[in-house]
Amino acid sequence: MSSHNKFTGFVGTYTKGDSKGIYSFTLDTENKKISDVKVAAELENPTYVAISNDNQYLYSVIKEGEQGGVAAYSILENSGTLERKNIQLLPGSSPCHVSVDSGNHFVLSANYHKGNISAYLTNKDGGIHPAYSVIELQGSGPSERQEKPHTHYSGFTPDEKYAVVVDLGIDKLITYKLDDENLTEVSSLSVKPGSGPRHLEFHPNGKYAYLMTELSSEVIALEYHEEDGSFKELQYISAIPEDFTENSQGSAIHVSSDGRFVYAANRGHDSIAVFSINQESGKLTFIEHTSTEGSWPRDFILDPTEKFLVASNQESGNLVLYVRDTETGKLSLLQSDVAVPYPVCVKFLNY
Repeated sequence: MSSHNKFTGFVGTYTKGDSKGIYSFTLDTENKKISDVKVAAELENPTYVAISNDNQYLYSVIKEGEQGGVAAYSILENSGTLERKNIQLLPGSSPCHVSVDSGNHFVLSANYHKGNISAYLTNKDGGIHPAYSVIELQGSGPSERQEKPHTHYSGFTPDEKYAVVVDLGIDKLITYKLDDENLTEVSSLSVKPGSGPRHLEFHPNGKYAYLMTELSSEVIALEYHEEDGSFKELQYISAIPEDFTENSQGSAIHVSSDGRFVYAANRGHDSIAVFSINQESGKLTFIEHTSTEGSWPRDFILDPTEKFLVASNQESGNLVLYVRDTETGKLSLLQSDVAVPYPVCVKFLNY
């Protein structure tokens, strides 16, 4: 569903408590309000979802019994509901992250518990074939949570020649050559030991990328070299105040499409940190922290106009709507009482 001022979003959840699966909602940018929250599809632990560029398909991580994998859905136009195409499962725990390329050809999943990534090809009707490449990572790190690989993100470089994988357990960012037969490692970057990298987002110019760490709650500014898929560290900057000593774990990170601002969420400090980007160097300057008005902000997303931001608080079960000042990057609270049980991932249809 869309108009010039109404946008459809989807929320992936943990299916405990009252949660049924994937939820949809409507953002009305004229009235500055989220409404019409409803179940879009019932499935177990669809904690992360990805939407194809043409808005035809949604891909979700899924758990079924003792197996986990990826589910493919058709997005039913003007309804906010989903129709299952098929699922592909592998033994063991379900993945934590899924992504799809712009041509809706490749689907990638990352598995935190198993420490691996899986690559799938789609078919003509948007469904997915069985995984054609599964790569098990190796290693460990100094933290007690780094006893083995914990792969947390698998996505695509801007030119989509490479898959990029982030592993929290081994403090590594690994680049793979992407094709229909296999994933071949071409580059890797080891970041600060114990930092626990989690999620990556590219600058729209394709020259920089920003990596959120979970264990050290930092943003790492990176320089990206598209000729060989390699990365170089430019800067580490904290996403939480220096005097905050309680438990806090970094979660999501996003970059505004004008390339001027980075947003990063902190679970525990329960905030979104805002940074400005130096366009010459790619480095960040801290602007402010904004409360997420709830507990354990697992994810957030800018709406299609980028004048608003929607955050999801996993433990307090609420979505939060902010208006965004596109000149300063700062956020102002609009609404914090949108109930969704155990929300994790938030995505909008593309407009």
